[in-house]
Amino acid sequence: MTVTSAPPESVDIVIIGAGVSGVGSACYLRDAFPGKKIVVLEGRGRIGGTWDLFRYPGVRSDSELHTYGYQFKPWSHEHAIADGHLIREYLEETAAENHIDGLIRYHHQVVSADWSSTEGAWTLQVRVAVPGQKAKTLAIKTNWVYGATGYYRYEEGFTPQFEGREDFAGDVLHPQFWPENYDYAGKKVIVIGSGATAITMVPAMTTGPGAAEHVTMLQRTPTYVMTLPRVDKVAKFLYQILGLERGYAVTRLKNVWRDFFFVGYMLKFPDSGRKLMRSLTRKALPDGYAVDTHFNPPYKPWEQRLCMTPDGDFFEAITDGRASVVTDKIDRFTKTGIRLASGEEIAADVIVTATGLNMRMFGGIPQTVDGEKLAIGDSVTYRGMLLSGLPNWSFAFGYTKYSSWTLKVGLTAQYVIQLIRHMEAHGYNQVVPVAEPGMATEPLLDLNAGYVTRTADTLPKQGTELPWRMLTSYQADKRLLKSDVADDHLQFSSGSDRRRNGRAVAATGSASRVQVR
Repeated sequence: MTVTSAPPESVDIVIIGAGVSGVGSACYLRDAFPGKKIVVLEGRGRIGGTWDLFRYPGVRSDSELHTYGYQFKPWSHEHAIADGHLIREYLEETAAENHIDGLIRYHHQVVSADWSSTEGAWTLQVRVAVPGQKAKTLAIKTNWVYGATGYYRYEEGFTPQFEGREDFAGDVLHPQFWPENYDYAGKKVIVIGSGATAITMVPAMTTGPGAAEHVTMLQRTPTYVMTLPRVDKVAKFLYQILGLERGYAVTRLKNVWRDFFFVGYMLKFPDSGRKLMRSLTRKALPDGYAVDTHFNPPYKPWEQRLCMTPDGDFFEAITDGRASVVTDKIDRFTKTGIRLASGEEIAADVIVTATGLNMRMFGGIPQTVDGEKLAIGDSVTYRGMLLSGLPNWSFAFGYTKYSSWTLKVGLTAQYVIQLIRHMEAHGYNQVVPVAEPGMATEPLLDLNAGYVTRTADTLPKQGTELPWRMLTSYQADKRLLKSDVADDHLQFSSGSDRRRNGRAVAATGSASRVQVR
């Protein structure tokens, strides 16, 4: 790999990632700052992030697209629960229509980030690995970094160690790395896991001319599964009478509040919520089905996310006998399948390990601040958008409970825009949140899913009080972001400030009152 000796390229804002967060953020920032040089660095060769990486059978959203889509770009397809390729096409259209497709640099992977308070800038080392060309590393200098990298490792999924795996004669696949055009027609398949990926794959692999002979979903712990209409009939009606843009806006508002009240009800009245889920599941399955064995999780509703099945396709696959659910622990893999702790053996030609993801912030990019390495796990989130000790670096981290992921992306971009304008108005070139010493903290996410608990120590923390607490609903964040953009928890400085020990001293004087509207 060649390391270039040319001077660093200077840009105003670098967005890392060209998935749903990166594309949306780039649209907001380019519109707000037409005179600034903005670039989007994407390590992969196509737009889409998650929706380009995941190619397993049936890959789709687990949220409806009227809120998962952008506020400024109506979702026009009739499917509210959309397949992955439709979402990727939506992102491509958004980038082209808002003229940010030319800002994206593909095959550009940020490998390190170093902040200098003296320069008031980040220096990013970027590996450029275009297929067919010799890889090289170049430097980019920027005043602001916007992390839109998602929260998991693209190059590595989570797969537990299974005894006897090498004995199995068939194929063992992970959904994150699904082989292109893989043929499972007429084969017996075991899908290990009970999360959104498994709930999606089971009906997809049992449908169509290339369907498997039978798919068994093997789970250690049950999950709440809820039917959601693939087509939102109310949205369809609103589109017809109000038109695309107004119909989309009203549908979006309707769904935001629907989700808020539904999840709030499930959290406030978990016993009633559990009974409701059991009743709905029992109605979706054949009489006498062992609902309490296979769909009675040991946790309360929304302590982990509910899985959605569009039009009940998952339940239909079970009812028709094309799929089945087994709840047990794995003893070991065998030559012909999996032997369970109960002694039963399930035959298989293919085993799919839909066992989850590995979480990681900012793609694992090592960061230093004035020569000192920053440990992300020791940082605390500020408004869920900035991190303590990390200057001029915002990040997009969407909702995981009450609302769709993308709703937070829009709010984050709007706040960052106001914050940058505030800095420019006062001659500041640096801002950093400063957490109070000894402040009480909690894990970043209030979900007990395995993919969260496995890596909780490596993720930033959240405080127990605002503005350090990570809010979980769009409504609450929207109220918070109407408050002053600058407060006592933010330390501002400029190039003219005096410095001690390489760190900026906070600028004096009162901050102006800029509001997010």
